[in-house]
Amino acid sequence: MHADAVVLDIDGVLLDVADSYRRAIVESVERLYDRTIDRDDVQRFKDAGGFNNDWDVTYAAALYVLVDEREPIALSTFTDGIAAEANGGLDAAESVAADHLDDDDLAAVREAWDRERLREVFQALYLGTDLYRELEGGEPPFEAPGYIHDEPVLVDSETLDRLQSNAAVGVLTGRPAAEADIALDRVGLSVPDEHRFTMDDWTEGKPSPEALTTLADRFDAETVVFAGDTLDDVKTAVNAAAADPGRMYHGVGVLTGGLTGESGREAYKSVGATAVVESVNDLPSLVFEAE
Repeated sequence: MHADAVVLDIDGVLLDVADSYRRAIVESVERLYDRTIDRDDVQRFKDAGGFNNDWDVTYAAALYVLVDEREPIALSTFTDGIAAEANGGLDAAESVAADHLDDDDLAAVREAWDRERLREVFQALYLGTDLYRELEGGEPPFEAPGYIHDEPVLVDSETLDRLQSNAAVGVLTGRPAAEADIALDRVGLSVPDEHRFTMDDWTEGKPSPEALTTLADRFDAETVVFAGDTLDDVKTAVNAAAADPGRMYHGVGVLTGGLTGESGREAYKSVGATAVVESVNDLPSLVFEAE
């Protein structure tokens, strides 16, 4: 590919978040509603599209639980309904709920669906007591050690060195900026603020191409590789290619997140991935093969 800019997602690419973000999603819903989805089912929401941060996944999972209690619905039916909407995400989840329930049940679900409380619980579980106080600026709803400390590093330092030696490197993530800082410090990747986009830097989220095309412009790059662990990551690159035809964009799917194995490869290819790699550590050989 010989890209002159490489943009990296964080979760599922640089860090393993199965026991942090995804665990917090499942346990937040359970704490509030005494039932939840399986951890593997988080991927159903990710695949449906439009869930650029895990607070929204938490809200959608809670909404599903509340809807299913009122009028049973298979999770696959619920997430398929989300995927059928143009932009997916939380708005689509609410639309599925509204189509499935009568007015009285829908009103009851909306009354019980407490997104503010879900976010508080999620942040307490994920950040832990001390970081919650530091980043959220208040007291957590309960004491917790913080799942943020249970995020194994997936990227080798040699990989980062080779990427930065051969191309401009940027970051595009759905994390809040403060949590992105913690993650990048952990993996040993330093990028200036103008070479990264976090949840705090734009409103649209992936798969909108705006952040990726902006990074490409800031790098003055001719060819950009974006490596991520969700279908929306690959779609971001595909959408960037359509929005910015003067440059070449390659979406690379990484199989260390929720999408794995041959089914993961096929899923990435179905939305236009240029390539699929087992790990981000395979990226330098893919991009700089002849060097």
